[in-house]
Amino acid sequence: MNGERPDAVVIGGGAIGCASAWELARRGLRVVVVERGTPGRQATWAAAGMLSVLTEGERPDALFALARASRERYPAFVRALRDATGADVEHRALGTLRVALTDDAAEALRRDVERQWAAGIEAEWLDRAAARRLEPSLVGTVRAAVLTDADGHVDNRRLGRALWAAAAAAGVGFRLGVPAARVLGAAGGRAAGVELASGERIEAGVVVVAAGSWSGQLGGLPRALPVRPMRGQMLAVEAVPPLLRRIVMSGKCYLIPAADGRVLVGATVEQAGFDCCVTPAGLRELLNAAIAAIPSLADTPIVETWAGLRPGTPDDLPILGPDPDVAGLVYATGHFRNGILLTPITAELVGDLVTGQDPAVPLEPFSPARFVGP
Repeated sequence: MNGERPDAVVIGGGAIGCASAWELARRGLRVVVVERGTPGRQATWAAAGMLSVLTEGERPDALFALARASRERYPAFVRALRDATGADVEHRALGTLRVALTDDAAEALRRDVERQWAAGIEAEWLDRAAARRLEPSLVGTVRAAVLTDADGHVDNRRLGRALWAAAAAAGVGFRLGVPAARVLGAAGGRAAGVELASGERIEAGVVVVAAGSWSGQLGGLPRALPVRPMRGQMLAVEAVPPLLRRIVMSGKCYLIPAADGRVLVGATVEQAGFDCCVTPAGLRELLNAAIAAIPSLADTPIVETWAGLRPGTPDDLPILGPDPDVAGLVYATGHFRNGILLTPITAELVGDLVTGQDPAVPLEPFSPARFVGP
C-alpha cells in the first residue's frame, strides 16, 4: 500500500474477507484488511471444508442458487489461487452420500431429495443394498441413501493460508492484532472508513463487513446485525486403510475422508457465546452419531479435536449485499455452516457491488434490510 489511502477496508481476515480483498485488489482497488487475530485462524480454520449444495434454514430454496453458483466456480477459483501462490488446497470431487438409519429418517430424506429434484439438483435415490455397495463400511441396517456426485471437499486450513497469501501478493495491506471497533461515516449516509479498538482510524470510501461471528459487535452500523456465534465441535480419527470414499452425512453428523488419511467428524451446533472450548458432551454426541453410521470407527484412534464459531443468523441465511441506506457499506457475513462453500461467489459479488456491476445472482433474500420490522 506504501502509505496510500485505501479505496476499501475489509473487516475480517477469514476466507470470506481475504477472498473479497483479493478480488477487489484484482479489480484495481487499494485494499486493507483489518483482522483481530491471524487471518484464516477462526471459523475458516475450524471448518470441515465440505462443498455441498444441500441447504437448510427457513428459506433453503433461497440458498440453492447461491450455493450451486459457488460450487461451480470452485475449479477456476482454486486454479487462480494456485497460479497466484503455488498452493494446492486439495480440491476434490468426492460426492456426498446422505444416509437414513431409521424409517422416519428415510421418509424425511425422501422429502428432501424431492425438493432437490424440484430445484434442479442431480441426486440419486439408493436402497440399502446400493448404499452399502458404494460404502461397505456403512451400518448394515441403513434404510436408504441419497447420492449427490457433484459435491466436493477442500482443505479449509490450506485455503485460508492461500487466500491470505494471494491477497498479500496482490497488494492488499493487513492490519493485524487489533479488532475493528466501529464503522465511520454511516450516520452521514456514506461509509468513511473504520476506527480500530486502539483508536486508529483507517479512512476509505468502501467498507466491507466480513467479521464473521464478531460482525454484530461492530459499532457505527446503521442497523443491528443479528449475527451470533454458533459453536461447532469436531474431531478427527485416523483411518488406515481408508474407511470411506465419499462424504457421508447422517442425522447428527457428517464424516469426511480427508486427503491425509483422517476421517473428519462434525459438527455440533451450540449457542455458547464466544466460548470456543471442546467438551465431553459435544464429543460424545459426535462419536455416538458417527459410530451409529460407521460402526468400525469405534476402533480408530482419535488424533485431533477442535471447535470453532460459525456466524449464525435468525434464518440461517448469509447477510450479503449493500446497505440500503449507507453508500459504500457492503455486508458479507452470517454464512453459518456454508462459509467455505460460499467463498468464491461471495468474493465475486463483493467485487461486483463495489465496482458497480450487476450481481451474478439475486441478492434480495440475503439483504440486511430483511431483519427490519414493518
